[in-house]
Amino acid sequence: MTEPATTDRALEEDTVTDQPYGPATAVIVVDMQVDFGDPSGSLYVQGGEDVVAPVNALTDEVVRAGGKAYFTQDWHPAQTPHFVTQGGTWPPHGVAGTPGAELLAGLVVNGPVVQKGVDGRDGYSGFSVRDPRTGATEATVLGDWLHRDGAERVIVVGLAGDYCVVETALDAADLGFQVEMPLALTRFVRVAEGDDVQAVERARAAGVRVEGALA
Repeated sequence: MTEPATTDRALEEDTVTDQPYGPATAVIVVDMQVDFGDPSGSLYVQGGEDVVAPVNALTDEVVRAGGKAYFTQDWHPAQTPHFVTQGGTWPPHGVAGTPGAELLAGLVVNGPVVQKGVDGRDGYSGFSVRDPRTGATEATVLGDWLHRDGAERVIVVGLAGDYCVVETALDAADLGFQVEMPLALTRFVRVAEGDDVQAVERARAAGVRVEGALA
């Protein structure tokens, strides 16, 4: 992977205006699962467990204001080309029915869950799945749910910021939603140095409002 150039802009804090939540607000909580957010997990994201409480607070506030919360969950078969054991990139994780695939203890699930990667396809974004061999993509139900529920403003949080969170945010922006990605409510796995910076740059270039600054 080519290391992206670090820019001052990528590390700055965006100036944001607080907006009240309402019925048109949606929160997407990405992959807050044991394999990612617990130190025992197979693909642990440092500090992932620390965002459970603030994510709960956000979803509670949004739901109380009439908005909606949605959750994504990796739910892979045991054998998939997504895993390094079959030529993919990642160690086995989020295997359906295993403890590592479960949502984190203490996470308040106050909305529907989209399970992704169920048939062996890559499930980075909550909005789409991709065949790792052919590159063909297909939409999940998440976009339909958001449109059905009248969402306009979408706040994307969770794990990990440089993969599934940013891909979900990018797809949401592509679908025409007003997208926010608060860095205080996500953590980055940083497989390669600069992955977090590159993710923030990609999000901003797509019109996503990135709130806060990288640690």
